[in-house]
Amino acid sequence: MIKTKTTYLVFTFLSGLVLLFLVGPLVSMLLSSTPNTLFETTREPEVIRSIWLTLWTSMAGTLLFAIGAIPFAYLLARKNFPLKRLVNSVIDLPIVIPHTAAGIALLGSISRDTWIGQAAESLGISFVGHPAGIALAMAFVSMPFLINAARDGFEAVPEKLEKAAMNLGASHWRVFISISVPLAWRNILSGLILMFARGMSEFGAVVIIAYHPMIAPVMIYERFGSFGLDYARPVAIIFILVSLLFFIVLRMISKRKAHVED
Repeated sequence: MIKTKTTYLVFTFLSGLVLLFLVGPLVSMLLSSTPNTLFETTREPEVIRSIWLTLWTSMAGTLLFAIGAIPFAYLLARKNFPLKRLVNSVIDLPIVIPHTAAGIALLGSISRDTWIGQAAESLGISFVGHPAGIALAMAFVSMPFLINAARDGFEAVPEKLEKAAMNLGASHWRVFISISVPLAWRNILSGLILMFARGMSEFGAVVIIAYHPMIAPVMIYERFGSFGLDYARPVAIIFILVSLLFFIVLRMISKRKAHVED
């Protein structure tokens, strides 16, 4: 019993250190700026535009690529095919490679010299220096979170339920929509939230594709490099608070829906 209490005390102490490491810098940053400074910063049009651009491009990239990512995750969960392990490894590459390198790789595929870039140009869209390019960069580095979460959700769905529905005459598409997705929705929603949140915080890939227009992380970096910490800090605080607000609201919605269904 004494050894158990000692173990818990050690674990509690180590947990406290980790929590302090995570929360301490954020609290210190909040305390270092006055409410008046934050209020004045929120009145700057370029700050509002930057944060709004960050939010909607991340959301747009998340929703657009979810159309393909969710069925892809279902295939990974249900089908065995050659080189499946390699495919699973490739999915995680955007997470592990430096994001500036990811931005350069993406730029080589969507610049004006490529067929994708030329096709976009014919439609009046230039990915480089455009919100569409920002959304692509955000999705490129954050989509693995959605694919992995959705795949885990589909793997937890009993396959016998799907087979029973198909034996009763339901099409594979109807089984996917009416059984697989509803039973895996918690993982899918969690993946969507993580993809959206990760997209908002992206810097390296985005700055290669579009330095202008500036998303919030790029603006924070630009202000820090040009004017120093005191000028960049208020924007960082406001962006963190906005991101935290969106994250909390989305989490509350997902938990409320789970509580209603339970």
